[in-house]
Amino acid sequence: MATFNKFNQFVQDLANGKHNLGSNSLNVMLTNTAPVATNQVLTDLTEIAAGNGYTAGGTTAAFVSGSQTSGTYKLVLSNVTFTASGGSIGPFRYVVLYNATQTSPNHPLIGWADYGAATTLTSGNSFLVSFDQTNGVFTVA
Repeated sequence: MATFNKFNQFVQDLANGKHNLGSNSLNVMLTNTAPVATNQVLTDLTEIAAGNGYTAGGTTAAFVSGSQTSGTYKLVLSNVTFTASGGSIGPFRYVVLYNATQTSPNHPLIGWADYGAATTLTSGNSFLVSFDQTNGVFTVA
C-alpha cells in the first residue's frame, strides 16, 4: 500500500475543531496532479474528470472505528473501490482524503497517498484504496 501523507493544515484544522473524524463524511478523490503538504482545501487540487464510474468529489470512506489508547488516537476507515464502467477512469496517481462535511470556506484536506505511477482503469476494471484495518489510516499522538 502507498504511504499516507498528511497535509500540514490538517493539524491546525484538527486543533481548531474543523474535523469530527467519527461523524464527518470523509471522502476519497482521485487526482493525477501531485499534492503538496501546503495544500489546504479541495480547490487547491485538480480532480480527475467525473464519468465512467467515477463521481465528482470521489467516494465516501465509511467510518469503521476511532479509538484512543494511552494518548494515541487511531482512525480506521472502510476500503474504497473505484470500478470503471462504460469507459475509462483516469489517469490518476494520487488518492486524496478530505472532509466532505465541512464546506466553509471549502472542504479541508486531510492527507494523500502516492501510488507511484499514473493508472488508467479501463471498463470493467477496479482500483482498491485499501486502508489499514489494523493500524488505521493514521494515528494522532
